[in-house]
Amino acid sequence: MNWYLGNYWYLLLLLLLPLLGIIMVAYLKWKNRKKNAFAEARFQPDLFEKKSGFSKILPLLYLLATLFLILSIVDILSGSEEVKTKQKMNNVIFLLDVSNSMNAQDVEPNRLDEAKNIIINTMSKMRNDKVGIVVFAGEASSIMPLTTDFSAVETYIGGVEPNIVKKQGTDFLTGINTVAEKFKDIPKGSRKVVILSDGEDNEGNEKPAIKLANKEGITAITVGIGSEEGAPIPEYVFGQLMGYKTDQNGQTVISKRQDNALKNIASDTGGTYVDGNNLENATSQIIDGLSKTSTTSESVVKSQNAIHYYQYFLAVSLLLFLIIFLFNPKKEFNI
Repeated sequence: MNWYLGNYWYLLLLLLLPLLGIIMVAYLKWKNRKKNAFAEARFQPDLFEKKSGFSKILPLLYLLATLFLILSIVDILSGSEEVKTKQKMNNVIFLLDVSNSMNAQDVEPNRLDEAKNIIINTMSKMRNDKVGIVVFAGEASSIMPLTTDFSAVETYIGGVEPNIVKKQGTDFLTGINTVAEKFKDIPKGSRKVVILSDGEDNEGNEKPAIKLANKEGITAITVGIGSEEGAPIPEYVFGQLMGYKTDQNGQTVISKRQDNALKNIASDTGGTYVDGNNLENATSQIIDGLSKTSTTSESVVKSQNAIHYYQYFLAVSLLLFLIIFLFNPKKEFNI
C-alpha cells in the first residue's frame, strides 16, 4: 500500500479519531453531570452499578477499532501504487549531414541512404532510450524531438533529402548548437549525439564544435560515410539527374570522405569513431558506444496492480468491535 503519493488525502479520515475522542470525553462529562444532578456523590454507589475493570480500557478499544477500520478503507480506496525502478537509458540525437555531397554514390545506394539505414538499424537495437533527429548542412534544423516513438522517427527519416536544408555546406558547430538546444531539459552527462557525415568540414568549425559539446556535456559518436577514393556529386532537379557538380573550371568535383574532423570530435568528447561503410558493423559499434556511456535513470511507475492489506486491517477492527460487544454487557459506551 502506498502511503506517500496518491492516497494522502484519504488519510484525512484519521481526523475522525480525535473527533471520536472529543465525543467520548463530552459524553463522559454529560453523564457525570446527570449523575450529580440526580443524586449526591455519597448516594451514587448505592444507586448506580459499579464500574467494571473492562470499562477502563473501553475507550482505547473503540479508538483502536476505528483506527484499523479507517486503515482498511484507505487501502481499499488505493487503486494504485508508485514503484521506483532503475534502468539504463540513453538520450540520443542523431545529427544527420544532408549536404549535397551526401548524394555521392561511393557507398550503395548513396551516402545519405546509408546514413538513414544506419539510424534505422541502430534504433531497432535500442531499448529504453529516447531519440531525436537534427539535420544539418550550412545550417541545422530539428525535425524530431526526443521521443520513444521509433516508428515515427523512422517515418520522418524516410523523407529526409538534401534540399530539406536551404543553406548548403557542412557546419558542425551549427549542428552541435541545435543539438544542445534540444538537450536543454536533459541532465549533462546523459546527452549523446551520433553524427553521421562524410566529414567535409567546409566551415572549419571543428574545434568550436568540440568546445561547445564539452561545455554542454554532450558525448559524440561520429560515423564516417564514404570512401577515400571518393565519387562525383550528383545534381538533381525534381528527382531527375541533371549531371554532376563541377568547380569553377568546369571540372567534375570528386567528394571524398574526410574523417579527421569526425575522429577529433569523437575522441575529444569521450565518444568513439565508427566506419559507416558497413551497415551491420557500424550499427553494432554505435550500440556498443552508447552502452559504454549509458546512464542509470530512476523513474517512478504507477502500478494499477497494487498489493492491498485492507483485509488484515478490517479483521483486526472487527475483532476489537467483537470484544467490545461480548465484554460490554450493557452494550453501550459505559465508563
